[in-house]
Amino acid sequence: MKKEDVPQDSSALDGVTRDVCYVKDIDGKYTTDLSVGWDVKKIALDNAWEDIHERVKEAALLVRNGEKSPIFYYMELKLMDLPILAAYTGFWQFTIKQHFKPSVFKKLNDKKLFNYSKAFEITINELKNFNG
Repeated sequence: MKKEDVPQDSSALDGVTRDVCYVKDIDGKYTTDLSVGWDVKKIALDNAWEDIHERVKEAALLVRNGEKSPIFYYMELKLMDLPILAAYTGFWQFTIKQHFKPSVFKKLNDKKLFNYSKAFEITINELKNFNG
């Protein structure tokens, strides 16, 4: 690809990251140039973000319906999974699954809630008073 043909199609990661492309310069020698993205990558990223937004909306609905605790919602919102959340909080994965139950969540002490609030970068009050 020639240097002037490097794609510069904006995407969700515009301003966050760029790709290195190997291109031929005017003299026909290989060099590198930066690209902000290209259409195929943009479409893939947009689809992934749509899926993420849908999962977060579903998690909020489950919390509002009393089927899951706010921990489940914030885990989805912060793009975490059980192993990651376990690593951040120090809780076992099966313990976190128990904390997903609203009845168990209501009984958690502030020390445990603090571990979650720290992992989610929110306050304990925000965690207790879900309004997502």
